[in-house]
Amino acid sequence: MTNILIIGAHGEIARVATRLLLERTDASLTLYLRRARRLAALASNPRIRLIEADATDQAALEAAMAGQDIVYANLAGDMDRQAQAIVAAMKAAGVRRLIFISSMGIYDEVPGQRYRSILDPYRDSAAIVEGSGLDYTVIRPAWLNDDDEIAYGTTAKGEPFANPSDTVSRKSVSDLIVRLVTKLGYGVGGSLGVHGTH
Repeated sequence: MTNILIIGAHGEIARVATRLLLERTDASLTLYLRRARRLAALASNPRIRLIEADATDQAALEAAMAGQDIVYANLAGDMDRQAQAIVAAMKAAGVRRLIFISSMGIYDEVPGQRYRSILDPYRDSAAIVEGSGLDYTVIRPAWLNDDDEIAYGTTAKGEPFANPSDTVSRKSVSDLIVRLVTKLGYGVGGSLGVHGTH
């Protein structure tokens, strides 16, 4: 059985990914968030453990990582400090696999678009992850929607972002997360742009 730590577990993608991971895998999930009561309805599930802590608290992160196989981070706010704390905690705990949500545009790979300051937290935190030496995958979704569909394509770092004006569903991004969790070696060391296919 795989043990997965989801940091920022109340995030919109994270909540969809949690549901798909429960449906499609036998993984045990540790949901890490600042206000655990927001996910209290999940506490009765025997495959779920809730931890209330901040993603910049390295000691709390290290404790949460004990026995984990995969860390999936879905962050907002002070993302570079969070990324630094997560990477340091993973190294201290001996956890290698990291799935990290960022944003399209961090490499100026969206033709004609320059969202410099808006993307700085995503760009800076992704650089920390990419320089970590961990078995990481960075995910760079397009604009998101809540459609109940799985329809997406991916591009690699260095390739122009495909269909940047087309939104992609959170369920599609979550499907990619499940693939990264269940297919050994898939996406390791990569940065995947995720776009819709309409």
